[in-house]
Amino acid sequence: MTTLLDGPKLDAGTAPAPGSGGGRRVGPFWRLLGYLVLLLAAAGLLLPFFWMLLSSLKHNNEVFTAPITWIPDTVVWQNYVDIWHKSDMGTWLGNTLFLAVVITFLQVLTGSFAAYGFAKIRFRGRDALFLAYVATIAVPWQSYMVPQFVLMSKAGLSDTRWSIVALQAFAALGVFLMKQYYETIPEELSEAARMDGMSEYGIYRRIMLPLSMPALASLTLLTFVGTWNDYLGPLLYLRSPDLRTIQLGLSTFISQYNAEYALIMTGSVLSVLPIAVIFLLGQRYFVEGLATSGLKG
Repeated sequence: MTTLLDGPKLDAGTAPAPGSGGGRRVGPFWRLLGYLVLLLAAAGLLLPFFWMLLSSLKHNNEVFTAPITWIPDTVVWQNYVDIWHKSDMGTWLGNTLFLAVVITFLQVLTGSFAAYGFAKIRFRGRDALFLAYVATIAVPWQSYMVPQFVLMSKAGLSDTRWSIVALQAFAALGVFLMKQYYETIPEELSEAARMDGMSEYGIYRRIMLPLSMPALASLTLLTFVGTWNDYLGPLLYLRSPDLRTIQLGLSTFISQYNAEYALIMTGSVLSVLPIAVIFLLGQRYFVEGLATSGLKG
């Protein structure tokens, strides 16, 4: 019998969906306004790069005109030929590519391997060791770069590319990102593999790595971009002209051709172009990896 204590009954077709919270849906006007704000923000961020690209196709006296001439009257493709003749661009790009590829490979390898130990293997002092290791992210490199320089000099690695490789082969940020992602992978997979007799190395290589491709892609992109844009490290350790990276090379080129604005913009475009291409190709994995690295399953 129905009494007054019985609350109103919800029909199955009118019940709110789980997790909806009963909130109102965003109207088309506010959605359009949000897209417009994002579009304006993206345009503001990309405007300097757009100006740099167009300036690299102008004559030198057209770069800083008032008012600004966005579209050049004559496209000067010769700037991209002259930059190779007036600078050692091939050597700079080669050195930067070598450092970026080697350091990225080592950081992804060491970061993912160490993160597996912190996430899936239990040992005494694991959490304290991980906390101490991650805490090094907060220590600025400038506070210990002098002892590092002395160490590299005594090891005979100064003025070689291997000094940069040795210093940047390990990174606490990569360990943190990979550990957070590994913790989203069910522990039952590792336990089942151990029961089948698979070693920890096999679990890491055959199970963890294939399942963590988004996080690996994010770490790869972050490390590659950071190494490519590094200026202070090569400035301290790479003194020979044939070891200069693209950032060091551009700084010397600007000091020699400080009035060749079009060529300076051309060199800047060449330094940014590889990073832009890599980010466009891997942005889906990058966003997915960062989004899931903060979750815990």
